[in-house]
Amino acid sequence: MGKFPENFMWGGATAANQLEGAYQTNGKGLSIADAMPGGKERMSILMSPEFDWTIDEEKYVYPNHHGIDYYHHFKEDIALFAEMGFKCYRFSIAWSRIFPKGDENTPNEDGLKFYEEVIDTCLSYNIEPVVTISHYEMPLYLAKEYGGWKNRALIGFYERYATSLFERFIKKVKYWMTFNEINSAFHLPVLSQGMIPITGSTNKKNLFQAFHNQFVASSLAVKKAHELRSDSQVGCMIIYATTYSYDCNPINELETLLGKQEFNFFCSDVQVRGKYPSYTNRLLKKYELSLADLLIEEDDYSILAENTVDYIGFSYYMSAVVDITKKQDKTKGNLMQTIRNPFLDTSEWGWQIDPTGLRIALNELYDRYQKPVFVVENGLGAVDTVEKDGIHDTYRIDYLRQHIDAMSGAIDDGIDLMGYTPWGCIDLVSASTGEMSKRYGFIYVDLDDQGQGTANRMKKDSFSWYQQVIASGGEER
Repeated sequence: MGKFPENFMWGGATAANQLEGAYQTNGKGLSIADAMPGGKERMSILMSPEFDWTIDEEKYVYPNHHGIDYYHHFKEDIALFAEMGFKCYRFSIAWSRIFPKGDENTPNEDGLKFYEEVIDTCLSYNIEPVVTISHYEMPLYLAKEYGGWKNRALIGFYERYATSLFERFIKKVKYWMTFNEINSAFHLPVLSQGMIPITGSTNKKNLFQAFHNQFVASSLAVKKAHELRSDSQVGCMIIYATTYSYDCNPINELETLLGKQEFNFFCSDVQVRGKYPSYTNRLLKKYELSLADLLIEEDDYSILAENTVDYIGFSYYMSAVVDITKKQDKTKGNLMQTIRNPFLDTSEWGWQIDPTGLRIALNELYDRYQKPVFVVENGLGAVDTVEKDGIHDTYRIDYLRQHIDAMSGAIDDGIDLMGYTPWGCIDLVSASTGEMSKRYGFIYVDLDDQGQGTANRMKKDSFSWYQQVIASGGEER
C-alpha cells in the first residue's frame, strides 16, 4: 500500500454553526442554521411548504444556538487537537458573525477578532488553518429578504464577505474552500443555497440559477485570494458518493453514468474546469430548462474560465446504488436515500459503510481533473456510551482505519492526496438531524439532544489511536 507523504495534512474538521454556539454574541446575526429545529424530523420540517424561517422556541429545540459552546472553549479544544498531533484543522467562518445581515457595507470587527484568535491559536501549535468560507450557515436575512442564492445580489455580498476575510487573514491562512458540499442542493437546497419551498426551492430553474450565482461568486473569491497571496490555495468542496449500478443491465449502467454526471461531477466540472460540461444541455433538458433560461451576464463565462479552483475537497461517508428496473430496499445516507447494497454494512443511522468506495472516489476525481484532492470529511456517526473506565469507540477506530487503508491504496495508485480531516473531530450538533447523540468525535462532549449537560470534554479511545496514526505518518493504524 502507498506511504503517506511527509507533508500530508492530518487533522480534523468542524463547522461554525454546529459547534460555536454564542449565536447572538458580540454582534453576530442569525443564520439559517439558527432557524433549523433539532430532531430527526429536521429535514422534513425544512422541506415543508409551511416552513417560513420562523424561530418558535415553544414548539422546537434549536441546538445550533448553543452548539458545544466552542466560542468560549476554542482554546482548550484546539489544545486537544494539538495533543492529537493535528497538522491542520478545517473549520468554517460564520458569515453572519462577520456580516450579521449579509448585505452591510462593513464587517463586524468583533467577529473578525474572534476568528483571528482562533487562527492565531492554531498557528501557535503549528496547526495549518483550512478555512471554509460558507458552510451551511448563510445569514438568515439573505434567505428571508433576498430568497437565498437564486438572487444574483448575493454574488456581491459574498464577494464582499470573502474579501474581508482575505484582507484580514490571508497572510496567515493559505488554504481555503468556497462552499461546503455545494452539490448537496440537488437534494436539499436549504443548506447550501438558503432556499425553502416558500422561496422557490422546488423550482429547478431557481436551483440552477443559484448554482450559477455560486459558481461566479466562488470564482471571484479565487481571483481575489490569488491577487492577495500568490501561493494561496482555494478549493471547491463537494459531497462524493461513489455510485454503482445494481447489476449489469445496460439501462442501469446508463442511469448510473447520468446520475454521477449530475450529482458527483456537475458542480466540480464547472469549478475545476472553468466551464459548463458538455452534458449541461442534456441535464437541463431533463428539467425542461436550458442555459438561456438563466440570468447569465456577459462576463460570467470569462470569470469562470480564468479563476478555477486549485484543488478538490470532498466529503465521503457512503456509496450509492442505482436500479431503475426493480423496486429495491432503500437505506438512508448523507442527505439522500439510496438502494441498499447487500455487500455492505450500515451505520446506526443507515449510512452504508464502504471504504473501498473511497479509493474508487479518489481515483475517479483525480483521473478526471488531475488536480490535488483532499478528503475533508469522513467519519462514523454513532451513539457513544460513557463507561466507568472511559469511552471505548472501537467501531469508530475500525471505520477510520479501513478508510485510511483505502487512502493508502489510492496513493499507491498515483493519486495526489493532500490530506485527511475526519468529520467532527470533537462531538458537535448533527447537520441533518440536529442531534448530539449522533457523535463523530475523538473527543466526547457531555451534552444531550436538548443541550443539557456539563459540556465537559473527554477523550475517547479513538483519541489516542488517531494520535498514534498521525505520529507514525499513517504507518501505525
